[in-house]
Amino acid sequence: MLAAAAVALHPDAPLDGLAVGEQPEPAPPDDWVTVDVRAASLNHHDLFSLRGVGLPAERLPMILGCDAAGVTADGQEVVVHAVIGDPAAGGGDETLDPRRTLLSELHPGTLAERVAVPRRNLVPKPSELSWVEAACLPTAWLTAYRMVVSRSGLPADGGGTLLVQGAGGGVATAALLIAKAVGHTVFVTSRDEVKRRRAGALGADEVVESGARLPRRVDAVIETVGAATWAHSLRSLRPGGRIILSGATSGPNPPADLTRIFFQQLSVIGSTMGSRDELIALLALLARTGIRPLVQEVRPLAAARAAFEQLAAGDVVGKLVLTC
Repeated sequence: MLAAAAVALHPDAPLDGLAVGEQPEPAPPDDWVTVDVRAASLNHHDLFSLRGVGLPAERLPMILGCDAAGVTADGQEVVVHAVIGDPAAGGGDETLDPRRTLLSELHPGTLAERVAVPRRNLVPKPSELSWVEAACLPTAWLTAYRMVVSRSGLPADGGGTLLVQGAGGGVATAALLIAKAVGHTVFVTSRDEVKRRRAGALGADEVVESGARLPRRVDAVIETVGAATWAHSLRSLRPGGRIILSGATSGPNPPADLTRIFFQQLSVIGSTMGSRDELIALLALLARTGIRPLVQEVRPLAAARAAFEQLAAGDVVGKLVLTC
């Protein structure tokens, strides 16, 4: 079958290890299901894999990709949940299973004509969502949903105030749209004027330059940038507020400012991906509210290299999707 796979690891030139061509068909174990992929989307995780982050050489070749939507052999239209884990081992949450992994780390991923996953990793696709839209959700959007809805401590029926650092990133954009859909006030920052304008057009209540003073302090901060925005995130919180952290693209070790954290009684909450139940809730939210992921480009699977080149160049404001 046709697939996009990592066949070599190159930390400084990740695309040198990418091969788009024939790979073996899935051989699912018991209680796994093969899905005919209709659409799959790229994530920066795919580039990290090609650099060798979380993917050792002994597992090569490895089909890349975490996100997909498709059809099972018995005709079910499904979205694939990318987290392979045991909820029982995580106290009811597979993302807390110490042995959890993502598709394309230990098991072949979704950038292929077919992918095999555990049966419990299949979630029904709402009819309101297209294949392309559904394929954008299981990584960046699910990460954002968990941060905004499950981990932020904000009221479920809206009314909170939220700062999203770094407008333009996939998780940040999803967090903005999700937070507005559930009724929160959202402030957004960016160094880039074009990205600030785009965030305003997507519904942000206030958009400011990175590090600028906000109209008021917020209940929670969505933090994916790390070192470059950390001090601003801490200063922007009201006493008792929370930072929800799922990434550190500018560096993982900023000055902690522990005095501010304990004196203001702030909380720093780590967050990674999301559970199957949260993916079901996210799909229902999109079906109910009409919000949709931004899609920049849709290409056939055979043109996967061009999509990877675009992702690596950084000129991306929406999801890059491959169709089969």
